[in-house]
Amino acid sequence: MIQVKLSRHKPLDIVDARLVEAAKGWCELYAFDEAERELGQVSADKQDHPEVLEVRWQFCMNLERWEQALDQANAIRRLEPEQPEGWIYSASTLVTLDRHLEAFEILDRAVGLFPEDEIINYDLASVCCMLGRIEEARKWLARAFEFGGDEVKQRALDDSDLGPLWRLGGDPG
Repeated sequence: MIQVKLSRHKPLDIVDARLVEAAKGWCELYAFDEAERELGQVSADKQDHPEVLEVRWQFCMNLERWEQALDQANAIRRLEPEQPEGWIYSASTLVTLDRHLEAFEILDRAVGLFPEDEIINYDLASVCCMLGRIEEARKWLARAFEFGGDEVKQRALDDSDLGPLWRLGGDPG
């Protein structure tokens, strides 16, 4: 899937962009130490660029460096509040840290900014299930289905975080 992001940040120069792409490639191979080394070579003035932070968030999550991952996600959210990724990454990391109420609060703010984002709606459903807010979870999941279609419905059926919905007679739509 090709994703177009409109950023207010200056694009990376060719050398730094290639280092970021190499780091992404290492992440795809689960070679996170190599990815980290690649990012370490990015120009000092670009270390806080959202593309660099996004890859760093990815390998921090995979290396179970949860607090560092949260720092990266929050930095992305602060740098690009008009993009949903930072919001999603922050909430996802908070869920991993078992900080579900904080994740809910981030997603609740995010859905106001990105009301038709299927991932935010879906993640709200998941977090609501974790918080025992089953009826609210149904509402968010229905919205995720509305914006994401059959692919989201299939994912939901296989998602153990949404188990409380199915145990209580929920219908994936």
